[in-house]
Amino acid sequence: MNIKEASERTGVSSAAIRYYEKELLIPAIDRSETGNREIDNRIIRRINFVKQMRAAGMSIENLRKYIQLFDSQEENDQEQQDLLREQLTEMEERRDDLQASIDHLHFKLDHFYDHMKTTESEMEALEREHDAKVEDETK
Repeated sequence: MNIKEASERTGVSSAAIRYYEKELLIPAIDRSETGNREIDNRIIRRINFVKQMRAAGMSIENLRKYIQLFDSQEENDQEQQDLLREQLTEMEERRDDLQASIDHLHFKLDHFYDHMKTTESEMEALEREHDAKVEDETK
């Protein structure tokens, strides 16, 4: 299949597929006599893998390392697992930060009148106090 068909099949743009190839995230794609890319199921699987790992937040650098380990003929399961664990830890930290922000917003909404309005009034009073102080200093 050509790159357009591969793009439609994977949901990855043609530009991204070319980028993946350039960055060695997928193997070099065979070309026809006319120079068109000929993408087979092996490349489709790699494109989908890269897409999934990028969606999981893995950097291009770490993804390239993982793929090099995967493609090597050496026994390196531990190194592959270490990269995956590192990514999992990073994603869990992001999730926790996001959950903390969501929880904070829930608190603000749940306590809008007994917390937010009070806080806003206090901030307005501080602003008035500051403005009065600046005005006195300019006299």
